[in-house]
Amino acid sequence: MSRLVIAPLLVVLGTAVLTLALGRRPQLQRATSVAGVVGYVAAVSVAVWTFVLAPAAPGAATYQVGDWPAPFGITLVLDGLSAFMLTIAAAVGLASMLFAVRYVTPENQRVYYHPLFHLLLVGVTGAFLTGDLFNLFVWFEVMLIVSYVFVAFYGTDYATAASFRYLVLNLFGSALMLVAVGGLYATTGTLNMADMARRLANPAAYGVDPAPVVGLSALLLAVFALKAGLVPFQFWVPAAYTAAPPPITAMFAGVTKKVGMYAVVRLYFTVFAGVPVSVDLAGSLGASPLAFLAPVLAAMGIASILVGGFGAVGQDRLEGVFAYSSVGQVGFIALPIAVAAAADPTGSLRGVAIAAALVFALHHALVKGLLFLSSAAVQDATGTDSLRDLGGVAGHSPVLSGAVFVALLSLIGLPPLTGFFGKFLAFDTAVRGLAVDLGVLSTLALVALLLGAVLTILYATRVWVDGFWGPETPAVETSTVDQGQVAVLVALAAAVVLVGVGFDPVYRFAETAASAAIDTEAYVDVVGLDGGGGA
Repeated sequence: MSRLVIAPLLVVLGTAVLTLALGRRPQLQRATSVAGVVGYVAAVSVAVWTFVLAPAAPGAATYQVGDWPAPFGITLVLDGLSAFMLTIAAAVGLASMLFAVRYVTPENQRVYYHPLFHLLLVGVTGAFLTGDLFNLFVWFEVMLIVSYVFVAFYGTDYATAASFRYLVLNLFGSALMLVAVGGLYATTGTLNMADMARRLANPAAYGVDPAPVVGLSALLLAVFALKAGLVPFQFWVPAAYTAAPPPITAMFAGVTKKVGMYAVVRLYFTVFAGVPVSVDLAGSLGASPLAFLAPVLAAMGIASILVGGFGAVGQDRLEGVFAYSSVGQVGFIALPIAVAAAADPTGSLRGVAIAAALVFALHHALVKGLLFLSSAAVQDATGTDSLRDLGGVAGHSPVLSGAVFVALLSLIGLPPLTGFFGKFLAFDTAVRGLAVDLGVLSTLALVALLLGAVLTILYATRVWVDGFWGPETPAVETSTVDQGQVAVLVALAAAVVLVGVGFDPVYRFAETAASAAIDTEAYVDVVGLDGGGGA
């Protein structure tokens, strides 16, 4: 049964190889690519149900690559947290692929689109499953190498410049991550995350000096914030998002950004939370690296909400609005995590806050995927996504516009859509923080969330009024919308509605994921560490 843990990874890796081999048979290549994504969804669904969601599920499972026992071998871990993130990847990946076969030209699909798409999923899946810190770096690199190519996909001057900036920035980030990983190995004597957590929780027993962990974890936070597009590392986002093919932009916003936030939660709460080391930063005094994470991540989250929100209000293209909106919305994920870091580990707030962040991550993935794909459908039909050249899309294509309307309402936070629950839980986390005397952090978080909500209403209203309402422009009047693309958008809009209407099991899943993130002992137990005490 443990082989089910590695099944999603094998499916996408096998599909990448097959689609590369079928480059001279484009129709078969496209069919194989779609079948591969469907197989990935099936593999994720079976594994998540078997190990996490079924009534008799164990809650977590591991796969030891090559039968090498932990901590010496490569360990893959499927628990509630990784299962939740894999579910997001499967949902957005399926929608993006189905849209791509209708949107990307056959010539561009034939060149390298399909193998690279599945390699992107390989990197994402490996990052969510790995139980080894060095292999987290490796899977990050797999994901990033593919991303570089996709940003430069169309080969224009703009795309090439955006890809080069993205490449240079992430090369520095990767070097920084490698330094941090090497420093943690030198400090703890292991790269296995469960073994590292065990050693750091009881450093005297293993002869470990925990003091360097705070600084090394700060390096990792900078890298993960870069991957997530948090301020002040957000400046690559608008150019990369507008240069890449829209189905890939949906993957960037919906999935790859979440890898950075997942890594923050996994390492800080599962691995570093028990480190007995004093931290005194900006009045935040604590006995673990979480005391460092709380104020720094809160500042990043607040800045992201403001920069992204005001940036989106000032854009005059759909892609530009949604790219800056993505910067702002990731701040709504970061702030609950910051509150969780500041919360008392013995109380309930930490789990509630992480669950809130995960629910908002799910909302963001579905809605941003829908909006970026909708922008592509509009541009494909009209030849433009400029707000000044659009107008009357609602009357010309009511089904497409209805899907966009659902996404915008969810972005604003109207019940019973996913965005309502995401924003409600984020606000609830900040209010709970005030109730347990988290002080300035919760107050600033609450103010930023309120301002972010107002900015979201402003740019969402502008998109609808300027781009979809009013009299038809010449570009819209002569346009023809691809019905296959619209079908994908309708399916995503239906998912946004259904997740909101049937929110209770979704929230229970998020609670399970949050519990897995903060239960270090359970994580160590499931990995086993049969091989002993580490390298």
